[in-house]
Amino acid sequence: MPELTTQLIHHPYQAPAGFVAPQPGVFKASTVVFANVAAMRSGDWKTKSGYTYGLHGTPTTFTLEQRLCTLEGAKHCVLVPSGLAAISAVNLALLRAGDELLLPDNIYGPSKALAENELRAWGITTVVYDPMNPQDLAAKLSPRSRLVWLEAPGSVSMEFPDLPALISLSKAAGVYTALDNTWGAGLAFAPFEQGVDMSVQALTKYPSGGGDVLMGSVMTCDEALSRAIDATHRRLGFGVGANDAEAVLRALPSIALRYQAHDQAARELASWLASRAEIAQVLHPALPGSPGHENWRAVCTTGLAAGLFSVVFDARYSSTQIDRFCDSLQRFKLGYSWGGPMSLAVPYHMASLRQRWLKAGVLVRFSVGLEAVADLQADLAQALAVL
Repeated sequence: MPELTTQLIHHPYQAPAGFVAPQPGVFKASTVVFANVAAMRSGDWKTKSGYTYGLHGTPTTFTLEQRLCTLEGAKHCVLVPSGLAAISAVNLALLRAGDELLLPDNIYGPSKALAENELRAWGITTVVYDPMNPQDLAAKLSPRSRLVWLEAPGSVSMEFPDLPALISLSKAAGVYTALDNTWGAGLAFAPFEQGVDMSVQALTKYPSGGGDVLMGSVMTCDEALSRAIDATHRRLGFGVGANDAEAVLRALPSIALRYQAHDQAARELASWLASRAEIAQVLHPALPGSPGHENWRAVCTTGLAAGLFSVVFDARYSSTQIDRFCDSLQRFKLGYSWGGPMSLAVPYHMASLRQRWLKAGVLVRFSVGLEAVADLQADLAQALAVL
C-alpha cells in the first residue's frame, strides 16, 4: 500500500460523468495528463480538438471561445490577457520588417503607442489616415501596406466612420482589415457581415460587465488567419485565468440586457447635456449632428449604440474649471475603462487631426453604468453648478 501522501496525489476516484449545470465547469491546469506516449505525441493544439498544455486551452477557455464566436459571428477565437494584448497578437502575427501598418487618427491610444515604439523599432512603418475620409485611406494604401486597423466609433471622440467604404478599399488593395469591436461588442452590428478579416474585443468591457476582469479576444472567419494568430498566440505564451474565463462565461447571458440598459441611459443623459449652455458639443453616434451619425445609422441597423459618449465644454471654461467639474462628480467616478455597473468620467485634451470636427474646448468622456438615470442626471447638474 502506498503511503498516504502518494495515495492523495494519485487517488483513483473519478466523479461520475453526466453532471449538468447552468454554468460550465472551471478547469484549472498547467499540466495536462495523457493516457500514454502515443496520445502525448499526437496532441495537436492547432485544431483545438484535444488538450496539450494548460496555456493552450482547457474546456473552460474553449467553451468561452465558442460562445464569443457566436456573439460576433466568427469561426475562430483566441483569448488573451487584455484588449491591448489582442491588438498586439494581430500585429505580431501579420507584420514583418518592411511592412506598412495603417492606423486611423482616432485609434485607441495604446495601440498607436505600440506602433510608434515596438513596431517602429522592428522596421514596421505606420501611416495615419483620416477615418472620416475614405479617399484619404485610398491615397495612403501602397504595395507595402499589410494591415489596416479600424475603430467604430473612434476612441474618445466617438466619430463613426464609413466602415463599408474603408473595408472595401482595403480589400481591393489586398490588405487585411482588423476592427476594434469593443464598443459594438457583437451587439450593435455584426463585424464579419461588414467584411472585416479580424475583430478584437477588450472582454474587460461589456462581455465581463463587472469592472473586475482583464481579458481580450481575437476572432476571425478565415482559417489561414486563424492558424497564423494561433501560432503567434502560442509562441507569445498568452493565457487567461480560469476564474476570469468563468466570470465572462457567467456574464455573457446578460450582455444584451446590460448593453441595452447602458445605451438607453447614455442617450438620455447625452440628450440632456446637449440642452445645457455649458456644453458646446455632444459626441454620441446615435445623436443627429454627431460626426458620422449617418454612418452609424447605415451600419448599426440594430439601432444600438453602447453606453459611451463624450462632451466638449464651451471654450470659455478652462482646463482647471473642467477638472473642478470632474472632481465635483459624486456618482460618476474618475477612472479609465468602461462597460461596468459604475458610471465613469475622464477629461481629455484632444490635440490631433480630430480637431477638424471637434469644437474648441476641453472634452470629457462619460461611461454610463447601471445606476438610475435620475441620480446620474442630478450628479451632472450639481457638478455643472460648480462652473
